[in-house]
Amino acid sequence: MNPLLRRPAHEILPMLSRGELSCRELMEISLDWMSQTEVRIHSFLTQDGERALAKASALDQRRAKGEMPGPLFGLPVAVKDNLATKGLRTTCGSRILEDFVPPYSATVIERLEQGGAVLLGKTNCDEFAMGSSTENSAFFPTRNPWDLERVPGGSSGGSAAAVASGQAFLSLGTDTGGSVRQPASFCGLCGFKPTYGRVSRYGLIAFASSLDQVGTFARNVRDCALLLEVIAGYDPLDSTSLNEPVPPYSRELENNPGSLRIGFAGDWLAMGLTPEVERTFHRALDTLRGLGFAIESISLPHSHYALPTYYLIAPAEASANLARFDGIRYGLRVPGESLKDLYQATRGQGFGAEVKRRIMLGTYALSAGYRDAFYLKAQQVRTLIRRDFEQAFGVVDLIAVPTTPSTAFRLGEKVNDPLAMYMADLFTIPISLAGLPSLSLPMGIEGGLPVGLQLVGPTLAESRILQAAWRFQQATGLHDLVPPPAGALRA
Repeated sequence: MNPLLRRPAHEILPMLSRGELSCRELMEISLDWMSQTEVRIHSFLTQDGERALAKASALDQRRAKGEMPGPLFGLPVAVKDNLATKGLRTTCGSRILEDFVPPYSATVIERLEQGGAVLLGKTNCDEFAMGSSTENSAFFPTRNPWDLERVPGGSSGGSAAAVASGQAFLSLGTDTGGSVRQPASFCGLCGFKPTYGRVSRYGLIAFASSLDQVGTFARNVRDCALLLEVIAGYDPLDSTSLNEPVPPYSRELENNPGSLRIGFAGDWLAMGLTPEVERTFHRALDTLRGLGFAIESISLPHSHYALPTYYLIAPAEASANLARFDGIRYGLRVPGESLKDLYQATRGQGFGAEVKRRIMLGTYALSAGYRDAFYLKAQQVRTLIRRDFEQAFGVVDLIAVPTTPSTAFRLGEKVNDPLAMYMADLFTIPISLAGLPSLSLPMGIEGGLPVGLQLVGPTLAESRILQAAWRFQQATGLHDLVPPPAGALRA
């Protein structure tokens, strides 16, 4: 691997802006490394090397004229394949959209391009973002660069693997119940799910509209802050977008957050946590204490109901959102003798098993006679979960919790056990239900695999989270860890 690909994005960007490194040269290096590693990792569903090289050359020409097009000038980035990209295939990891090419781009894609980033391609994901391992992709599973026999997490596993392997400097994923934070933990990255509404959802192909949020992947906190700064902000095309100013996250990092009070819910540690992750988490709490933060015990009693609550609300919203894929207007169309036959054949062949499972569960939860007992009751519990967090943030500034109950599991280990797979998001789902910002960053290595620490804040507290995470990162140096030089990453 070319050593440039292991440099942080914030170190590469000045080299590009000063002309010490051309955008075209960096793109050629990135594409060459992709060609060596992609056959083993399978991060991408669609590569866009030809257009990426043309864009890189155009950026070099603009720089030669004295222009400086954006804070991500010339940086190779990857994006999850459920974000619409004009003129570039967008599949959501599903056969039903296998050949779909959108006529427009998502707002976050436009902001990336306006910021000078160059898209390498679209990354693999669990079908319609429904999964925790990227094994539910209709095309192929993605492998974890730390251990090719393990999953990278999901549903944004391709985006995480692309950054962890050095194929991309930054990437975008989406997080509904943990789909950015969990892969970040499994792949040793920083993964940020911002406050619901902080980043536009326009052009994100919806799974569960009240939960979906675009998030960021990077190797360190500063790069994560830089990317979030570019994509965040109000969008009139998204009715859920928050009309609030975007702080200069990357420039505020080194501001002293003060003597923060950090809470941890001891009862969460009894929720299926492995001894290795629990041990690493307590070491992380000791580090936070050593940084001058006060660690206080809090209670989040209704979090125990988060998993069943999520798996009523999210599938109910999915059953409505995915009704548009009917073989009539776009996507796969399987002919039938009647309209009913066409619907059945198209959706039967186009959707995978996990998507069908969630559509049926959601349809049942919304059906006559059951809506009040299931869907409305789940919404009431969601309110209780949100109130728990509101009360906790009345006494603490941030909450620390492990990102995942375990390190990355083996490919195939949970694919036939949906409940065991769902449990991988045990510590991320409550935060999603509350719509709060949360960052996962490395807190240690166990058995040769990364373990993630999750820092959670109140609404729009992204700056506070990033500042605390940056201090933790500086104290531990864990952001410098990279996958071992074996398997897919052999130079």
